[in-house]
Formats: sequence, structure tokens, C-alpha cells
Amino acid sequence: MKEELEKYFDRLWPLNRSLTGNGNRETLKILSEISKIKISEIPSGTECFDWKVPEEWNVNEARIMDSKGKKIIDFKDNNLHLLGYSESYSGKLSLTDLKKHLFSLPGQPDVIPYLTSYYKKRWGFCLSDRQLKELKDETYEVLIDTEFDRSGSMTIGESKIKGNTDKEILLSTYICHPSMANNELSGPLVAAFINRELSRKKNLRYTYRTVYLPETIGSIYYLSVNGDYLKKNLNAGYVITCIGDGGNFTYKKSRRGDSLSDRAAMLVLREKGNEFNTEDFFPTGSDERQYCSPGFDLPVGSLMRTRYGKYKEYHTSADNKDFISFEAMVESVRMYIEILNVIENNYTYINQLPECEPQLGKRDLYPTIGSSKNTEEAVSSIMWMLNLSDGKNDMISIAERSGLPFELLHESALRLEEKGLLKKTERI
Repeated sequence: MKEELEKYFDRLWPLNRSLTGNGNRETLKILSEISKIKISEIPSGTECFDWKVPEEWNVNEARIMDSKGKKIIDFKDNNLHLLGYSESYSGKLSLTDLKKHLFSLPGQPDVIPYLTSYYKKRWGFCLSDRQLKELKDETYEVLIDTEFDRSGSMTIGESKIKGNTDKEILLSTYICHPSMANNELSGPLVAAFINRELSRKKNLRYTYRTVYLPETIGSIYYLSVNGDYLKKNLNAGYVITCIGDGGNFTYKKSRRGDSLSDRAAMLVLREKGNEFNTEDFFPTGSDERQYCSPGFDLPVGSLMRTRYGKYKEYHTSADNKDFISFEAMVESVRMYIEILNVIENNYTYINQLPECEPQLGKRDLYPTIGSSKNTEEAVSSIMWMLNLSDGKNDMISIAERSGLPFELLHESALRLEEKGLLKKTERI
């Protein structure tokens, strides 16, 4: 998987992604090689709540040349150089006038910032502060050739894996950042590989929906069409972003704070025994703020590594291939799969012989060989399952209260069910 992730990363890296445009189409086309994605085009001007899908934007070229005809900045060298959604411009400017359209980060003099102007027409270039300070007082020639298309569209992607019920799990990621590794490509790549792993599983309990959207406007549009359905059918969901660096995992809770998404993620992170960070919901960040808006209040959290805004490379050219780890991305895929496995197996049972404990030996449920520790843990898991299976406690609750591994409790539940001592409730 590591080699595959890197191969796809290298193909996706140079594409100019934004809210709309050909870069997004090509991105989804490449990702659909990993797992099947239905690609849809949403017409520009489509109303969605208080918003409208913007005009489609594509870049042909953008550059600045000095008085000797030497290229100072070229979009072809790094697509972060162009302010996102810049309008076309052609002309000659003095350094003083040009600086009104140049953006840098004085506190990080060697990186190019990532900036956009989605909803106000302007033009501009981003460059390192060091390069800005080296510009000479002369006349510069600026050429920006971009296209805005009111009859264009916003491209979104969706994958759906049908389970045994209509109850759903949502995985959401975004495809709108040009050439950023952790804050962009790690999300859709990890989501696509999770989706591929899920598609290989048989007899899934839940239906899985994975969406690839431009951040904010994409999720707002998606909720305007599917929000009421998700309110009725969504049991858990996660926004997948900033999941490719080597930092510890960070879990941002849903607005509810105790949703199935939150409980499953926290349980798996605790069982792993490694350090991780937890953050309560706050109404900024990525698309969880749309899913968790008060009109929907969906059970959507976000499992990340180093959270957006918490690393100095964030929204700069330093968020590149050197910053991420493909080993970490593989681990992230596996972590999500473990969390989803917990959700899949999080049944609620009812003890069929609740008056005192049943005789385990005559049902071949009592271990007769093995280390004392293993025997004690196995028996303990059976006892916990029998005692708390009163139709009120799900498997996650039993794991939290007992301190025993979820997988061990799940194995015990299957054995007890086979022997007729436990019965699943219909609740999901």
C-alpha cells in the first residue's frame, strides 16, 4: 500500500485543485482508479442554502517578468504562486504598484503562502518573503490568463458501498487545495484506500458513503440535497483531513460529543496505547462544521494527525512531500478501518439466562488450557458480556466499563450467541 500511495501522490501533486475546474476533474478521475467514484457536475449558480456554486475557474498561465524579460514568478513552477480564483490581467507595473498584489509571510521568509480570493474578484501572486525583498525597483510585466465560466460547474465525487441495512457511515474529504500534501492529498488518498478496503469486505452491516468535495461549498451543496436523508439514516461519520504527517493522532469530537463516531474512535485510540490528542468540537475548521451545524447536528467527528493550524507548514509550500510520511498514511488507513470494524460489530445483546450466571463448562465455554492470564481474561470477557447484556449497553459501553479489548469481547459475544446465551437486539 505504501508504494501505491506514493505513486498516486506523485500523479496528483501537480494538479491545480480549487473550488472548481479541470484539476478537480482529473483528481477524481485518478482517485477512481483506487476505488470506484461516481463523478457529478453541479452547475455554477446552483443555490444551496445561503450560498451559490461559484463560476468555474481554470488557469492557462500566470507569470511576472522583470524589465529584461526574465521570469520572476511562474505558475508553472508552483501553482501556489497564483492567488486562488485570480482574474485575468495583463500590463506593466512599477514595483510599488506590483507590491499591492503580492503576498508573503514575513514570519516564514522561505515559504510560499497559500491564499485564495474565492468570492471577491481580484488578482495576485504569492511568493516567499525573501524573494519579495529581493525584487528591484523597476518595471515588471504581469500576465494572468484565467477563465471564469458561468455555465461551468463544480465537480464532486461519491462512492457508496451497500450494506445489509440502510443505516450509513459517512467518510468525507476535500479536493480543493493545490499542491499541499498533508492538508490536501493525504485526505482523499486515505479515504480512497479506506473505501477500497471496505469494498473487499463481505456482509457489511452498514452502508458506507464516501464523498470527495471542495471544502465548505461542496459540503454545503451536498447537505442541501442529502441532508434530510442523512439526518434519518446516518449513524456515524468522519471528516478525513491532515492525516498524512508523522505526528500523533488527533480526534476532534462531533458537536454532540458522545456520538457513536466519538465513542468508537476514542475506544480504538485508547486501546492502541499510544499518545493521542482529543479536542472538543469547535465551529471552525473543516467540513465537520457544516455537518455539525445546528440544523443538521450530524454525528460527524474528525480523526487527524497534526490538526490543521497546528503545524508551521500549514497552508504554505512547506506542506509538501517531504513533510508527510507514506508509512503514516498506511497506519492512518488501518486506524480508520479498525474504528469502522468497531462500529460494524457494536451490537447490543440481551442475556437469555439472566438469573445468575450460566454453567459455562457444560457448554464448552470455560477455557481448559492456556496461561492463567489468558484464561482469566477470556473468562472475564464472557462474564462482562453476560452481566451487561441487558439490552441497554452496547459493545463499546461494555469495553469502556470492563477495560477489556473490544475484539476479545466481540469474540466472546459470538461464542455466547452461538450457544444461545446472548441474542442481538434489533437496535442499530
